[in-house]
Amino acid sequence: MTRFKPLLGRLQFIDRKLREKSYPNCVRMAREYEVTPRTLLRDIDYMRTSLDAPIEYDKKRRGYYYTEDNYVFQGIRIRESDLFAICIAEKALEQYANTPLYEKLSAVFEKIRSFLPDSVTVKTGLLDDRFTFMQESSTVIDPEIWETVAEGLRTGRMVEITHRKAGGDEATIRMVSPYHIVNFRGEWYLVGRCSKKDAVLRFAMSRIRSAVLTREQFRVPDGFRLSDFLGSHFGIMTEDEEYRVRIMFSREQAPYVEERTWHAGQAIERNDDGTIVLSFTANSLFELRRWVLSWGADAKVLEPDILARQVRDELNRASARYS
Repeated sequence: MTRFKPLLGRLQFIDRKLREKSYPNCVRMAREYEVTPRTLLRDIDYMRTSLDAPIEYDKKRRGYYYTEDNYVFQGIRIRESDLFAICIAEKALEQYANTPLYEKLSAVFEKIRSFLPDSVTVKTGLLDDRFTFMQESSTVIDPEIWETVAEGLRTGRMVEITHRKAGGDEATIRMVSPYHIVNFRGEWYLVGRCSKKDAVLRFAMSRIRSAVLTREQFRVPDGFRLSDFLGSHFGIMTEDEEYRVRIMFSREQAPYVEERTWHAGQAIERNDDGTIVLSFTANSLFELRRWVLSWGADAKVLEPDILARQVRDELNRASARYS
């Protein structure tokens, strides 16, 4: 993060001059602060419009003053450790470089920078040398589609989308009320009520071919909660049936399994031989099956039987490809 002449420093300078009740004008303040009068004029306008500062111009005294003596300018107090955390968060933003969010969030960080005191600095070289965020694979989303859906969510307006299901040959037109946008493992999903199905569904944003904002308003039901919609999920997909899941892991992989939370309702049983059993309730087997397969021979499904059969069949098909 490079050094710069911050907006906050100028605002604090203007506030101090106004409190001196010397009726300063932009020319005199600009000469003292070594900036242009136009810059300080913009700053004063900003204080008036965005910070509700009670500033008026006295034509007789040819200078500005506070109309309310008890007005307090709210500055930002920040420590080096706070700034360091902001820098780390900005570096983490690189994970979203391929999404429409990246430019907007980057602009937000630029605004934060403009308000930081000039006296606060941090050695940002440490971030490049000692902090790395490895990005998961992510899907590509059309920025215009993202903006349209996001505006529908913000303004409570329905969106007409053209969406193609995974593996589907043709896209279908849906009228959707956007309730929520969720990110899961590099994919963004729109959760909303589909008028065609008259149900709350999820749509992969990368599979939306077009989106048109309509004038029709909608209201998210008071009782809607994404957590309720997903239920005892293991991923983003859900089904109507719930399954009691028990998976045994080898002694070698047990430490890696134990050090993470894989499911909000998980429990772990430790066996005498060093193996462990991870158990929880899930309402979808699709993503769970893929996860179990990723552990190879170090994982064995104990329950439910249907998941054990699916994993076994998948392993047999995979083995057949190499025979």
